[in-house]
Amino acid sequence: MNSLGLDAIRSCLEGVIPATVATCSTDGVPNATYVSQMQYLDARHVALSFQFFNKTRQNILANPQATALVIEPSTGAAYRLDLIYLRTETAGALFQSMKAKLAGIASHTGMAGVFKLQGADVYRVLAVQQVPGRRLERPAPPRNLLNALRSASAQLAECVHLDGLFDQALALLGSEFDIAHALLLMADEAQQRLYTVGSRGYAATGVGSEIAFGDGVIGVAAQYRTPIRISHMTMDYAYGRAAREGAAAQALPLEAEIPFPGLAEPHSQLAVPILAAHRLIGVLCVESPQDLRFSYDDEDALVALAAQLGATIRALQQDADAAAAEQESPAPLRLPGGEPVEVRHYRANDSVFFGGDYLIKGVPGAILWKLLRTSVETGRSQFTNRELRMSPELRLPEITDNLEARLILLQRRLAERCPPLAIEKTGRGQFRLKMLRAVRLVEAD
Repeated sequence: MNSLGLDAIRSCLEGVIPATVATCSTDGVPNATYVSQMQYLDARHVALSFQFFNKTRQNILANPQATALVIEPSTGAAYRLDLIYLRTETAGALFQSMKAKLAGIASHTGMAGVFKLQGADVYRVLAVQQVPGRRLERPAPPRNLLNALRSASAQLAECVHLDGLFDQALALLGSEFDIAHALLLMADEAQQRLYTVGSRGYAATGVGSEIAFGDGVIGVAAQYRTPIRISHMTMDYAYGRAAREGAAAQALPLEAEIPFPGLAEPHSQLAVPILAAHRLIGVLCVESPQDLRFSYDDEDALVALAAQLGATIRALQQDADAAAAEQESPAPLRLPGGEPVEVRHYRANDSVFFGGDYLIKGVPGAILWKLLRTSVETGRSQFTNRELRMSPELRLPEITDNLEARLILLQRRLAERCPPLAIEKTGRGQFRLKMLRAVRLVEAD
């Protein structure tokens, strides 16, 4: 490859202007066509969307050499790429990433019913050459993402508590990256779901709302552990809602679902998996009402930020566990008097209702029920993370249980929806349950 690197022209590969790809049959007949999507993979590889069994496809399978013309949309500069076909991927992270992006392009161009990704054709880039011609002056970037990442990383490194880390990460997306709408979700790999622990820029926080792996850009990013970026609005990746058949079959009340705090019509979305030690911790998602809001550079910056988030979350969780010890003289819980309010727990999905209002379900629901039952039966008010982690009734996974994050979710959900109950942190790996109303616990199947 010559001195012009593929990474220097990534803005040509955003799909704003389709690439022109020329191929040749074995008997020397050339063919040129537009390709909906060319995706940057690394400094030596790109992937082209394979949508139709056309002449280009026939030529490539018989003669793997191709030439592509790509255009930088803001300057009009054109570049010629010499390519050689390597393989086609029909499943996995690359395929899902291109499928999501193609859905946005198809919706934007009115071809939603026509564009269907058959595969991701991977090519090696042999050379990149600029085509002579007039070009416009490149506009200045709206922000310096490298400097933003440096500043955000320094501030995240100062966080010593997990709840503060969540809040700081979301705040930094606004102050350093000028991103108005963002979500932070933690993963429950055993249940193949994600739950919201924080958000920015929405009327309701959505704390406690859930989304399944594979649902929307967030769920796909979690399922395949790859960034998913869409630059145009598409309903193909609208967030689905959890099915209720299980609860209905067991005659459980259909709880008022916690609304998911996404934009009604996002035109740009970017979801980045948060990983630590090869395990999924959660997903960071940003969105915008503008088309083409997030570029390859934004994706790079948020992938790096998510990597630091994953390492920091893991370190803070381990630190809290190491510091958590049984309290020497736990303060007794003073149960309030007055008419008790009913707190009902359903074993089937660990959902908890306070006075008939839905609060939480799943592992956070099981935690809340255990705390309430223990407090009422023994008068205890103080607990430790270690105690919960060792409790067999909670059925926490042996690895990456995200207990600390689940407690933060429960704490925030109670603060929003049930002020008579509260969880207060009393030390590293230690917390207190506060009850301002007498309760009557009811267990239901």
